Amino acid sequence: MKFSSLFTTLLASAAIVGAAFTPTPTKTKRWDKGFVSVKNGQFIRNGEPFTFLGTNAYWLPSLNTIEDINKTIINIRDHGFTVIRTWAFNDVAEIPVNGTWFQHIANETLTINEGPNGLQKLDAVVKLAEEAGVLLILSLTNNWNPLPAIDNTTEVSVDVPLGRRDVTVGTNNSLPRNTLSNDFGGMDAYVREFGHKKEHDEFYANQTIVELFKNYTTTIVTRYKDSPAVLSWELANDPRCSSSINASISCTTLTVTDWHTDVGNHVSSVDPNHIVSSGAGGFPCQNCPKRFPVTPPPTVSASPSRRKRYVKPFSMDRHIREEKEERKKTREVKKRELLQRGEGLRIRGRWIASRQADTGSIQTTGPSFDGSTGVDSQDISNIPSIGFSAFQFFPDQNDYSILGNDPNLSPVDNTIKQGTRWIQIQAELAGQINKPAVLTAFGVVTNDNLPFFVPFNETTPPFPNGVNSSVSSLQKRIDAVNGGVTNTEQNTMYTTWIQAAAQQGVSVNFDQWSQSGLTTNQGSTVSQPNEETTDSTTNEETTGSSPNDGYAYTAPTTGDVQDVLTSLTSLFG
Repeated sequence: MKFSSLFTTLLASAAIVGAAFTPTPTKTKRWDKGFVSVKNGQFIRNGEPFTFLGTNAYWLPSLNTIEDINKTIINIRDHGFTVIRTWAFNDVAEIPVNGTWFQHIANETLTINEGPNGLQKLDAVVKLAEEAGVLLILSLTNNWNPLPAIDNTTEVSVDVPLGRRDVTVGTNNSLPRNTLSNDFGGMDAYVREFGHKKEHDEFYANQTIVELFKNYTTTIVTRYKDSPAVLSWELANDPRCSSSINASISCTTLTVTDWHTDVGNHVSSVDPNHIVSSGAGGFPCQNCPKRFPVTPPPTVSASPSRRKRYVKPFSMDRHIREEKEERKKTREVKKRELLQRGEGLRIRGRWIASRQADTGSIQTTGPSFDGSTGVDSQDISNIPSIGFSAFQFFPDQNDYSILGNDPNLSPVDNTIKQGTRWIQIQAELAGQINKPAVLTAFGVVTNDNLPFFVPFNETTPPFPNGVNSSVSSLQKRIDAVNGGVTNTEQNTMYTTWIQAAAQQGVSVNFDQWSQSGLTTNQGSTVSQPNEETTDSTTNEETTGSSPNDGYAYTAPTTGDVQDVLTSLTSLFG
């Protein structure tokens, strides 16, 4: 079906609130070419193994017109990206005047919006992806939904000129709803309405909430279970024990694993055609108790047409040893550099580099490996209903180091090194259970993007006018280079990590796509400019761009990262 006819059909159905979406009927089974499956540790599409380089666009279903959704999907495809990860949820406590919403959670009831500003938008995403040959990872909820003015009982302050905008109550910002990835509702929207103690892990353990969420997943999954465009149902983005709402003291890694088992089995029972995935951040915990202990997978001979992926068996002890050996090498390089510059300490007439702490006896690991996030992604990935091992990499918000930063490397080089090792670890973990690995989202914040950057657990930019506080590894890099990561450094980082992923058979979705030339609508994701800045003398139609939470690749002066990413698509397929 051509887009023009599809658009006409959708406009006609838009007049009927609650009209049901009917995907293209198919009798294809999971192992046939219509659906992506997993076999021998690889994705199979059209009977052949494949890997992919894709992108994130959490805001895609919330665009104002069907044409804009189509334009975005086509542009993504034409740049060589074959998978889009987006939100298949949009929860609101108050029904908005403008914009898209999928589910109203209020007065201890749930109401799903199947109208033209509801699930019909998601219908369009799925149908247009089918026509474009693009695959979708559809995430069903989010760990992050901070509302500091509600959860922390502080007052909301919205500037008068922006007061007419459709702003989510409690965010303490004036951004239009759905601008940030954490402004679509999610786990805490359920907890605020139905939780007894208002603790984040009630989403996992309160059976009333669990059943309500299952009901929502049933609606969404049933709606698209026959679509070949769906690559996987992602149960949740970055699930953890806590969020902006604290967790109870009883929440452990097993709490989150058990929830994945329960909901994963439910989704698989509703839709046996598609893969189910976690969306976890990738935090393994070797010493945490397991529901699904790892046993070595049977050795499978590679067929002539199959790309053989070789990775070492995972061992945290081995990575600690390798990290120490690498630091010895970087220490020697640093010492030579200091000696050449005449720096360091002079003892008995000889120059030596300044003494550093001995890491030889260090055996502890960083917070991404000790279970402190309340997640054991190694255990989650080994759940039978989970089809692939998911992980993320956002070094500006999480510490991925094993033994802390290497003092002999620059902040940028430390980040590059940690990202490469993180990918290696995840490939090894996936290899242990004979499942594919997917870096579902990654990104670094550039100097150009600093004013737009909002952490996932916050609602306002920490650096609206540049750097003004000392937080995270981002600040350390900024302090070191007087302004943040340059576009060239970003290109180097992305190239290094994507090449490392491709070499180890890991698929990748970068964060995030940026689309210009979009239709504006006041109070929506793509809103009109302020009246004060609008040229009233022009008759040209005003257009806007997709949201930027600090990871969009087209900030005002961004370099050629899009060209770099497109060039790397040749490594996948």
